[in-house]
Amino acid sequence: MIDELYSARILRLAANLPHSGRLAAPEGTGERIAKLCGSKAIVDVTLDDAGRVGTFAQDIRACALGQAAGGVIGETVIGASVEEIAGARDALAAMLKAGGEGPEGRFEGLRALKQVADYPARHASTMVAVEATLDAVRQALARRGPDTRTSLAGAA
Repeated sequence: MIDELYSARILRLAANLPHSGRLAAPEGTGERIAKLCGSKAIVDVTLDDAGRVGTFAQDIRACALGQAAGGVIGETVIGASVEEIAGARDALAAMLKAGGEGPEGRFEGLRALKQVADYPARHASTMVAVEATLDAVRQALARRGPDTRTSLAGAA
């Protein structure tokens, strides 16, 4: 059963972590740690003029599941809005905990982690990359001031 969890697709995603590292001058940084296993994600972002992710870097120290989620995020996050990232986070959580179908659109690749639903101890490590990304974007938007903070209301 554990072999199904660590499928070839998950291992490929985990091995390919786009945008690894840190940004020299991020507008926002998010950090999440899964307390049970210690998986950790640190994400830096800058935003474009529309408040969408312009540049992105991630430092993921996690199991293959957390790294696979980071792989999907890294492949698709450039150009994403805070609403899209919040929606992906919510859909991923629902997929893991409530039988949901998973994220749609740009973050649909996170559906590759659907079998993690059967392993509750792995849920937190699977979520760290998307949660850190959302935190980083929210921080960047907040630093930009009141004109962009209205975007936060729809993503709470």
